[in-house]
Amino acid sequence: MQKSDIAYTIVGAGALLAGILPRLLERRPLSMPIAFLALGMLVFALPTDLPHPDPLAHATVTEHLTEVGVIVALMGAGLKIDRPFGWRRWSTTWRLLAIAMPLTIAATALLGWWWAGLVPAAALLLGAALAPTDPVLASDVQVGEPTDQEDSEDEVRFTLTSEAGLNDGLAFPFVYAAVAMATVGTDPSAWLGDWLLRDVLYKCVVGVAGGLLVGRLLGRLFFRARFEALRMARHAEGFLALAATFLAYGLVQVAGGYGFLAVFVAARAIRAAERSHEYHQVLHDFAEQTERLLTVMLLLLFGGAVVGGLLAPLTWPAAAAGLALVFVIRPAAGWLSLRGAPGTPAERWVIAFFGIRGIGSFYYVSYALTHADLPRSDLLWAMVGLVVITSVLVHGIAATPVMQLLDRAHSRTADGTRD
Repeated sequence: MQKSDIAYTIVGAGALLAGILPRLLERRPLSMPIAFLALGMLVFALPTDLPHPDPLAHATVTEHLTEVGVIVALMGAGLKIDRPFGWRRWSTTWRLLAIAMPLTIAATALLGWWWAGLVPAAALLLGAALAPTDPVLASDVQVGEPTDQEDSEDEVRFTLTSEAGLNDGLAFPFVYAAVAMATVGTDPSAWLGDWLLRDVLYKCVVGVAGGLLVGRLLGRLFFRARFEALRMARHAEGFLALAATFLAYGLVQVAGGYGFLAVFVAARAIRAAERSHEYHQVLHDFAEQTERLLTVMLLLLFGGAVVGGLLAPLTWPAAAAGLALVFVIRPAAGWLSLRGAPGTPAERWVIAFFGIRGIGSFYYVSYALTHADLPRSDLLWAMVGLVVITSVLVHGIAATPVMQLLDRAHSRTADGTRD
């Protein structure tokens, strides 16, 4: 029996379960990520002689696998949001991006340096990698499929979806700052000016502008091409969701911008081209199915890394710092940023608490470690792994009952309004 035969069997079983489990687990306090993380740990704990997936030993492979998983999830998130862009309509999202995210980065970096013993560059990378919420593992608290009703989404699901769509790209400047500190030095005068002009201003502008341009061009092609044969919306080709994803990402990356931002903005521009067309459902369904398969593979590999010793370098201070992010830092930063925001106090607390961490964090760490040599990279990976496991378990168990309580509260409010 060859190892490749075992791998084919695992992939096939995982794909089958990816189709079955969402239906079985629906409305139950258990999420698909929990199931596949446990399955990955079980499979790689068995005496199958499969090599343990080590993200430290295979940083480049880890970087690109997680990269694909994130950009496909960003396209799906952008396509399924019904609410149009707007300063007031997206006010809770802007608050989380402008206030909660920098606070989370600063507090996590401080704990990583002062408590866990990381060098400043590694501590900043820890904060940057763990600050963004994850569009891959957060489906249980995100909006559903695209509809033709602009204001059908509740504030909690909309905010958590839109935040996850935008903050992955906005974390990148801080990752670059950590890389600069590791390669140039901790003296800000050696890298701060170049970082502000290139990594903050130029790359963000190119990411947004490039994503908008690609999305508008594709939207015109899909819905309003001069030649009817080129109007892809008439042919219902779902795989074009991947074409849009890779085009937006690749072209903007070539131009030196942030591809993560570009993919989400491109998805919003495609959606805006013909907001209520049924083709958005086709594109979204294909992106979601592809995302689900990639998530299964990544979680199986993550489970294998855990049983292979990913968490072994953890110290008690490092573990405490990681847990503080999930239970203290993100909820506190989210709550502070949402004071006075739309929604009830209960909704704002739910938004603040469900800052799910996942595949995006893995990408940032692997990206930085392929571009800079950082001491105690094993401890850095262990801390990120612990946070993601904790988030998968805690948020995965809590998501369904909490969202059901909010939905019942909304129903009671709506009934009282009608009365």
